[in-house]
Amino acid sequence: MPVDAIAVLAEPTRRRILDELRLADSSVGQLVDKLAMSQPAVSKHLKVLREAGYVTSRTAAQQRIYSLEPGPFRALDAWLAPYRRMWTRHLEALERHLEES
Repeated sequence: MPVDAIAVLAEPTRRRILDELRLADSSVGQLVDKLAMSQPAVSKHLKVLREAGYVTSRTAAQQRIYSLEPGPFRALDAWLAPYRRMWTRHLEALERHLEES
């Protein structure tokens, strides 16, 4: 079953985790500290993000280090592109209208 990117990203805690990982790769423990959440809660959200392809993990000594995976973000950006162009056209038309007034 395909993953619904919007449903995965709709959860605020998952977006906070992604924001932290955007700044630096992190272990579960580091994310627990940064987000002030329990380890089981952070692990649960990381599992969803990993299964959806947004993050990957690697082992470093006794820790799993999580990092962002760019592919799903590229796909989301490609899906958003036509909407971005549409709004840009509307805003440019509004700007021209306001300048003519």
